Amino acid sequence: MALHNAKNILGINGLGRIGKLTLWYHLQENHFDGFIVNVGRKVGTKLSDIANLIGTDSTYGPMEKFLSGIKAEKSIKIIDEQENLLEVLGKPVKILGKTRNPKEINWKELGVKIVIDTTGAFNDPAAAEDSEKGSLRGHLWAGAQRVINSAPFKIKDKSKRLPEDCTTLIYGINHTSFEPNKHTIISAASCTTTALAHMVKPLLEREETKNILTASLATIHAATNSQRVLDSLPGINDTDLRKNRMVFNNIILSTTGAASTLEKVLPEIKRVGFMTDSVRIPTDTVSLIILNLTFHSYLDKRGDSSIKREFLNQIYQEAAQGAQRNLLCYSDHQNVSSDLKGQLFAVVIEGHGTHTRTGFIDLNPEMLQKVGLDTGKIINIPITHSTLFGWYDNEYGSYVHCLGKLAIYIDQNL
Repeated sequence: MALHNAKNILGINGLGRIGKLTLWYHLQENHFDGFIVNVGRKVGTKLSDIANLIGTDSTYGPMEKFLSGIKAEKSIKIIDEQENLLEVLGKPVKILGKTRNPKEINWKELGVKIVIDTTGAFNDPAAAEDSEKGSLRGHLWAGAQRVINSAPFKIKDKSKRLPEDCTTLIYGINHTSFEPNKHTIISAASCTTTALAHMVKPLLEREETKNILTASLATIHAATNSQRVLDSLPGINDTDLRKNRMVFNNIILSTTGAASTLEKVLPEIKRVGFMTDSVRIPTDTVSLIILNLTFHSYLDKRGDSSIKREFLNQIYQEAAQGAQRNLLCYSDHQNVSSDLKGQLFAVVIEGHGTHTRTGFIDLNPEMLQKVGLDTGKIINIPITHSTLFGWYDNEYGSYVHCLGKLAIYIDQNL
């Protein structure tokens, strides 16, 4: 198994949670012929240490069994120790370990067109190609044609705008707006934004529910590597001291930028304005969005609200069978988080938990006169509040799944 025989090679920068699972995903999808994985430094004492890291996982279990079934046998071979070349599930995987700076990785010489950066270290698309600390543009400097970042963009210099060759895409939401002649650096948003976008999209496409008055969400989120195993001292620039507390025995309030990133893929949501919260809990994967929305509700002939629990669930059932098929799943089961581990959906709507309540806002004549309306009577406006629940496997099943589909789509459209 020689890497030079591979015609279509994917580059992966980083071998953390998303990096390793991205490799798993593409080994299973069989779109790319080979892989170059940059870990940026020496790892372990020999190549078999990296092979062990790739082949095992405390969350999903052995790679082969997770991807191919319980009877699958181990399928990682060391082809060339000196060249750091492995064969994984029949595909060549070369490991690089000399530099963390993207500009110093010889992607062009290695035959790599697309790089997925999973490090989370280079989120500023405006940073220069030759930045000493590294940048996403460094991958282009080194010969890659496209870079996909597995995190939202964060421009450090607030005087700078998002460069024109950059965009945020979520598969199944706005991935078809990729412009091959324009976009070279793509953000695949975050795991929470991916799930949230798939929850909100069906509602914006219906006349009855597109008029969202207020919105808020809380994501009950599994632990990540940004947290500490045990209580530790904060770093010199740490502002969120809670992330330095033990991940095991704590429920930890945190933050999420999911709503601001959502505006980049669903611009019509800008007029609503989200309130967002995140709560970290001590589980390994699978998170839950609790989405609270208020609608201007229409009344039917009987005077009842047109937006009821059954109607909202019907919207999601139709979306699951239509435009968002295989990306959005509707479930009537009473799920717990472990039921969704590894499930290949951007979001799973917990229909059993959907509920609504309709009330009325009374606008009296005095209030209306202040805005130039003289009705002489009280006007009752029906308002429906709803709570929706969406599960998402924030590692493999939801985020890596959509990130992987996006990478394949971009490769097919270059």
